[in-house]
Amino acid sequence: MSRKNKRNKIKVSRSDRIISAITYFIYSIFAFVCAYPFYYIFINSISANNLSERGKVIFWPKGIHFKNYIEVLKIPSLFQAFKISVFRTVAGTIITVMIAAFLGYMFTRESLWKRKFWYRYVVVTMYFNVGIIPWFITMKKLNLTNNFLGYILPICVAPFYIVLCKTYVENIPKELQDAGEIDGAGTLRIFFYIILPVIKPILATVAIFTAVNQWNSFQDTLLLVTESRLYTLQFTLYQYINKANSLKALINSTSSSSNLAATLATTQTATSIRMTVTIVVVTPIILVYPFFQRYFQKGIMIGAVKG
Repeated sequence: MSRKNKRNKIKVSRSDRIISAITYFIYSIFAFVCAYPFYYIFINSISANNLSERGKVIFWPKGIHFKNYIEVLKIPSLFQAFKISVFRTVAGTIITVMIAAFLGYMFTRESLWKRKFWYRYVVVTMYFNVGIIPWFITMKKLNLTNNFLGYILPICVAPFYIVLCKTYVENIPKELQDAGEIDGAGTLRIFFYIILPVIKPILATVAIFTAVNQWNSFQDTLLLVTESRLYTLQFTLYQYINKANSLKALINSTSSSSNLAATLATTQTATSIRMTVTIVVVTPIILVYPFFQRYFQKGIMIGAVKG
């Protein structure tokens, strides 16, 4: 009887199978569209440079070699740029997450003076942008140009993340905080010993959003930094892209056959190195996702919807 029941439960209608097949097909296409650009860059980074430059590498690598990665490791500023990117990502993520969590918690406390006013004051900044020039003038007045803090301080208070944390904290039973207050715990003690351990899912969600933004950012380097010691990996990639474009323009304008051959070889190498640097830049942040995956879905759903 038990086997028959199991067989009956497994049976599905023909229409359900068709719908499932269509769903799998659509999601497979979507997954391919998302994964193919990264795959394309990778196979071009390990393929023959001349074939990669001419667009001959589409689905499978040709003339496989790893010389491009060896060349990238020889870039003098690469490791310094990598350290800056890692440091800004780690420090910026920790500071942004802690500020978002603390302000989100404080905006739920009725004892906070002018609580609604301050909350609205923070949230309203989500809807207004002064533009690059006023922003740059402000950064310069605050001495944040050619300063590592320019990577962290301007974005350490993120209204969207504060809203997520606030909504999540509001779903925590009020009795937990009341019990802490009865035992004589102050605001900071309640925050660190009661609130933080409970809101780990939303903290992980905010952390991964912040880490991706910090790691991928390069415009702040372009606008605020002129000293090479503060260049990030992303800005280094940006420079290589510009160099590759300049070399291609030189090919189109040159008339000397010897210069043309030399420039063509340099362009092929530069294009492949650009692909390789892209892989080097993107891979570390991709490896972070599996560690936060179990918190991500729960955190974003509970933090975004109250009830």
